[in-house]
Amino acid sequence: MSDTPLLRVENLRLHYRSSAGVVRAVDDVSFDLHTNEALVILGESGCGKSSLARALLRLLPRNVHAYSGQVWLHGEDVMQFREERFRRNVRWIRVSMVMQAAMNALNPVIRVGDQVAEPLQVLKKWDRRRAAERVAETFGLVGIPTDFLSRYPFELSGGMRQRAVLAMALVTQPDLVILDEPTSALDVLTQASIMNVLKRIKQETGTSYLMITHDVGTSSELADRVALMYAGQLVEQASATQFFNEPAHPYSRLLMASVPRLHQRERPVFIPGQPPSLQNPPSGCRFAERCPSRFTPCDEEPPDFAPADRRLVRCWLYQEESRHESG
Repeated sequence: MSDTPLLRVENLRLHYRSSAGVVRAVDDVSFDLHTNEALVILGESGCGKSSLARALLRLLPRNVHAYSGQVWLHGEDVMQFREERFRRNVRWIRVSMVMQAAMNALNPVIRVGDQVAEPLQVLKKWDRRRAAERVAETFGLVGIPTDFLSRYPFELSGGMRQRAVLAMALVTQPDLVILDEPTSALDVLTQASIMNVLKRIKQETGTSYLMITHDVGTSSELADRVALMYAGQLVEQASATQFFNEPAHPYSRLLMASVPRLHQRERPVFIPGQPPSLQNPPSGCRFAERCPSRFTPCDEEPPDFAPADRRLVRCWLYQEESRHESG
């Protein structure tokens, strides 16, 4: 794996205007993603995961209050691109996305093959024949029979629709595919089938993934690294092995303890309390109200990321350890 990241995100912010105030959906998020790597952004509903994906692709709603930061792709800050340059050179060319709810992402009155071919014809200016050949090749990659090219979305099963949306994201051969809850509406067997397709594509093509999910079990199937998101911020970044076997942040520990496991003697625990409002987040640590390890600094000042056993943890427990080690 190259030392130079494919994607580097620094201090990314996306805040929304609302009638009740400013919603800090993505608040100072930084991370790296390398070539042929699968980074999972894990977190509960409402923590800002999907807003992060939309911020990376500039798929922004009209009520944006603040949008800033740096997004480096192959060493180039694409946040400096004008919208037209970004549309023609980044969105769906170098970075694509698999949206939630495949049926909603597909036009019900246009044949599936034509929809998958559209990015090639619009962005790359390919003729219809050349685009159709590439679509057929991509259908083979994701496991869809070529006779499905002429079918409409309602004629496909849920699993086949999800594969069609994945084909739409892969057809331009991007470096990075963002997967926003790619298996959330599917049954368990279909979920496993889609995850196997994703793993095979990663191995065969070297594609990188940024997977957004709240499903711990599904994410463990694909992840090389995990970044845990809470209340608009990342609170832990670690390798998948570290995170799933020895979580460090108090939220990570409680989250993993809440997941049922085969042959587990202890009963799963629940995380007490509710996440804070993104309109008025706490001045200190955003997890403090629910944290069993809470102590004085947690309420007074937000912690920064601190290194802890080859990972990054946004927690005052590790801030104090770092200070003692450096002293």
